[in-house]
Amino acid sequence: MYFTGVIIAILAFLTIGLFHPIVIKTEYYTGVRYWWAFVVAGIACIIAALFIKETIISSVLGIIGASFLWSVQELFEQRKRVKKGWFPMNPKRKDEYKE
Repeated sequence: MYFTGVIIAILAFLTIGLFHPIVIKTEYYTGVRYWWAFVVAGIACIIAALFIKETIISSVLGIIGASFLWSVQELFEQRKRVKKGWFPMNPKRKDEYKE
C-alpha cells in the first residue's frame, strides 16, 4: 500500500487549519500592513518546492506556499469581518478601522 497521498492530504488539512489562526492573530496585532511578508514567504516556499525531489516535502512546501498566498486575501477579508463585529478589534488599533 502507498500512503503518500494520504500523508499529503493530512498535512494539507493541518496546514490549512494552522493558517486560520495565523491570519486572525496577524490581523489582530498588526492589521494588514504585513501582507507583503505573506507573499514573499509564499513565493519562497513554492520556489523551494520546485527544487526538492522528495515528493512529500515538496508537496508540503507547495501547500504551505499556497496557504501563505491565500492568506493575503484572508487578511483583508479578516479586516472586513472585524469591522462587521464578527471578530474582536484590537483596541490599540481602533483608528485603523475608521474609513
